[in-house]
Amino acid sequence: MVVALSDLPVHRVQELKGHEGNVMSVRFTATGSYALTTGSDRTVKLWNPFTGLCIKTYTGHGMAVNDSVASQDNSRIASGGADKNAIVWDVATGGSIVRFRGHAGQINCIKMNPEATVVVTGSYDSTVKCWDTRSKNHEPIMTLGEAKDSIQAIDVTDYEIMTASVDGMVRIYDLRVGVLRGDYLKDPVTSACLSHDNNCILAATLNNTIRLLDKDTGELLSEYQGHKNQNYKVDVALSYNDAYVVSGSEDGDICFWDLVEAKLIHRMKGHNGVVSSLSFHPKQHALLTASNKGKVFSWKNEKI
Repeated sequence: MVVALSDLPVHRVQELKGHEGNVMSVRFTATGSYALTTGSDRTVKLWNPFTGLCIKTYTGHGMAVNDSVASQDNSRIASGGADKNAIVWDVATGGSIVRFRGHAGQINCIKMNPEATVVVTGSYDSTVKCWDTRSKNHEPIMTLGEAKDSIQAIDVTDYEIMTASVDGMVRIYDLRVGVLRGDYLKDPVTSACLSHDNNCILAATLNNTIRLLDKDTGELLSEYQGHKNQNYKVDVALSYNDAYVVSGSEDGDICFWDLVEAKLIHRMKGHNGVVSSLSFHPKQHALLTASNKGKVFSWKNEKI
């Protein structure tokens, strides 16, 4: 199959400079107009990802900030860190609205429900906790404790929570009917996400393999290989139209596969270090990548 590179974000258009030390995560906001980064410098930063402008810096964590997410209306940001805290921020003022404490280990990943009324956190303590952002009671409203090891990734819909753990399991919690279904992938799962049509799970494991699973049955639909991922957490994502799989690699490469044919269709040198975090634009062929060397780049399918 011939793939037009015009569909792939292979042109580096900007570097986002501002963090001191390692960049822990990079995320597009829900509209794709802005980007969030978190760092070992204990900050969250809001960017215009295509001009490189740092719009605002959010400070309040006591240790490295591992992940962040923006509400769909871009009015709030939630972040979680090695200080075991989750903080909800007011985007405009830069101030913290609420701080949640309750995990026994660092927070590795964080999401919000579509209404931004619930923050969901995954932790090194093997639990996932849900927090009500409207309540004056800052205790978790739900704790999911089935995992046997660190939670590395979560995804959230209106009625489901997906979790991925170092114990080799991907779990789907259907909150409407109180049902849990799990898929055992044997190797530690370090990154996972739901497809945009909500029919599939994409999961990366520490054996140089990415798997596509049917969300409802757990059936293995495809496997993707060609990148290097044996020792570090490396993000995996789907393009906005679910046509391509993209992953970082421990050798600094960025790899693209055709979703259906499971063929590696393009790889490019992205960074000098491990490409540990990435995010695909929600509406167009654009990409954000970050390495463990502290570099953050934005990419598009055409030169600017």
